[in-house]
Amino acid sequence: MPTYVYEVIHPSGEAGERFELVQKMTDPPLTAHPETGEPVRRVFMPTWIAGRLAPMRTDRNLQDDQKLARMGFTKYVKSSEGRYEKTTGEGPNLLGG
Repeated sequence: MPTYVYEVIHPSGEAGERFELVQKMTDPPLTAHPETGEPVRRVFMPTWIAGRLAPMRTDRNLQDDQKLARMGFTKYVKSSEGRYEKTTGEGPNLLGG
């Protein structure tokens, strides 16, 4: 069931407190707050669609050394000696002590 966002409508017409409610898609929208009885309206919230910049894809790209190099990044990994060794990209081969 989807989660809907509602907001209280003050007498001045300004928006008040927002709250979420899990409802069936076939349920009619609320017209009053379930606890206080104040008038409410359903707030349109855009859906999140995973595109090419979605965190899931971004995380995958950060693990791929070839993609990082193509995008102009340099990746260093900490070695057992405490230095950082370059795994991809341009720049010095070692950083640190």
